[in-house]
Amino acid sequence: MGMPNTASVSVVIPCFRCANTVERAVFSIVQQTVLPEEVFLIEDCSNDEGETLDCLYRVQALYGDRLDLKIIRLDRNGGPGEARNAGWEAATSPYIAFLDADDAWHPRKLEIQMAWMESHPEATITGTHIAVISSFDNLPALAASHSVKEVSFKYMLFTNMLLTRSVIIRASIPHRFLPGKRYSEDYLLWLSVMADGHRAFLFEAPLAYAFKPDFGAGGLSAQLWMFHREVLDTYRRLYQNGHITGCMRVILGLYEFLKFLRRAALSS
Repeated sequence: MGMPNTASVSVVIPCFRCANTVERAVFSIVQQTVLPEEVFLIEDCSNDEGETLDCLYRVQALYGDRLDLKIIRLDRNGGPGEARNAGWEAATSPYIAFLDADDAWHPRKLEIQMAWMESHPEATITGTHIAVISSFDNLPALAASHSVKEVSFKYMLFTNMLLTRSVIIRASIPHRFLPGKRYSEDYLLWLSVMADGHRAFLFEAPLAYAFKPDFGAGGLSAQLWMFHREVLDTYRRLYQNGHITGCMRVILGLYEFLKFLRRAALSS
């Protein structure tokens, strides 16, 4: 059996105290039918007595014959956005794919998504549907064909359709994650890119996976109030940059507060 082809994409994985999950994430990359050019593991100053860093070196030794695994150590913890920026700046490929250390991909994710983006130069960002799974033994069935729909800026203002674990973006754009912003940093980036005229598309197929719900199951996303405040900060920044009106900012703030109440009720 021959080695898979290589796609012109660099994968960036922020790693903060992720020794229990990052090997699973990298394993899902190793299983790709089309491998990436390189994978960046960004050790985000975990301060866990070297546990995460040691794990990254073990993963590099384990899978280094299949993947070009590169470890970048940061000297301060700036959150996932700054870690992704560090990988983005070091990347050599024309595309960047993001994966978090506690998530995973369908084996055909890069094959499907990259082939479509290569044939659709109008697409700057693509994402996919997400599924929550318990293990690789029960992956959702993938249909023989699936649709790809454009995501409008106005729709994205109300619902983030582009979850980071599924996103591939063209590396050449000048936008980056906002340094210091630890929640909703991905949402701000996608909206800012789209507000500047770039087009985003969504694959209606579950090509990326989480192993726990995004809300109500621990981790950064379970800190609902902070997340809510940072989404409001995202809308504030869009308003200040002239991307939305004051009236739209108020409407979005009210809508986000209703979502916060619903999430809080589901998490209680």
